Amino acid sequence: MTQKTRWFVVLVSTPLVALVTVGGLMGTPHAAEQQSIEHLRVFEDVLRLVFNAYVEDVNVDKVMDGAMRGLTDGLDTSSAFLQPDEVRAMDSKAAQPTGDVGLAVTRQFYLRVLGVRDGSPAARAGLQSGDFVRMIDNTPTRDMSGVTGARLLRGAPGSKVSVTVIRGNPADPHTFQLVREALSGELVRTTTVDGVGHVRVTSFAAGTADALRAAFDGLAKNKATGAVIDLRGVSDGTPDDGIKAARLFVTSGTIAVRAGKAGVPVKIAAAEGDGAITLPVVLLVSNGTANAAEVFAAALSGNKRADLVGEPTAGVAALQKLVRLPQGYGLWLTYERMMTVDGKDPIHERGLMPAVAIQNPLVGFDELPPTTDAPMAKAVERLKSKG
Repeated sequence: MTQKTRWFVVLVSTPLVALVTVGGLMGTPHAAEQQSIEHLRVFEDVLRLVFNAYVEDVNVDKVMDGAMRGLTDGLDTSSAFLQPDEVRAMDSKAAQPTGDVGLAVTRQFYLRVLGVRDGSPAARAGLQSGDFVRMIDNTPTRDMSGVTGARLLRGAPGSKVSVTVIRGNPADPHTFQLVREALSGELVRTTTVDGVGHVRVTSFAAGTADALRAAFDGLAKNKATGAVIDLRGVSDGTPDDGIKAARLFVTSGTIAVRAGKAGVPVKIAAAEGDGAITLPVVLLVSNGTANAAEVFAAALSGNKRADLVGEPTAGVAALQKLVRLPQGYGLWLTYERMMTVDGKDPIHERGLMPAVAIQNPLVGFDELPPTTDAPMAKAVERLKSKG
């Protein structure tokens, strides 16, 4: 085993060995600690065989990077092992470019599209939630983290980025040339059809709660009998953004629950003055409903304030932090996840199940979308049945 390989094994194993040693001094080591040591022994055996018996010389950096990526890939879609250049990019004090294509991505084999911002270059090109991004500017995404993918998609307004997408058939990828632009600041759009408000949230940000309040003030003046809030493909924003919006609709009880590895889960409760919006609502959700929108949906459905109609949500509702490693590497690690309001189940990695299930149609690259919105019609039907 080479010196670099030995250094790597020592680096990885020392914290766990110390943990088990301390556990041994205090009593019998926990089963999980003992299991970790057994896995490290197997890992060292694999390293020894790879470096000493493989048919040709091994690129140490490539093998070790693959091992680290494998460890984080086994955690969740948000955690990632970061190369030094990725860490430096995250550390950069420079302002993010204002040009964007409107894609929110996560990891699933390649990068997978969570949401597509309404009216964005990606939406105009026909990209959809669930598409797999195979390459960005001819760079494969197979080993790319979600944070790096999001960074590569941004740039100066007017600049171009090439995105190769797989939908359905892996043997039939399509490449799109997208021109980055400053995305619209519109967060909420509202229309009224037969007395029912159709409230489309296009993005969750710090101002979304205020935009929702204004939208529902308008619906009340127009004497709407209820509203469908469309959260399909809305996957940006923070849990706090979702909680702030949920306070408009939930009068009392628990709005959200945060849970880490240790300690008591933190409950966020409704406060005096919350629940100002009393109009009946139904939430329309999809596989691309994530992050702030997913926390918002969990708050309203968990408090019996609204039913969910559509597809199971994405299960992406957690917080990450950067952990620095030797030689400039980093770990983008999930340290806290959002739970259902009863505190029993994590939203992250599980998602929310709709009360009424209906799929959004999968439209092929060369197909026209349907002329009617069946999921929206089902949501309006559910709303009227509750009245």
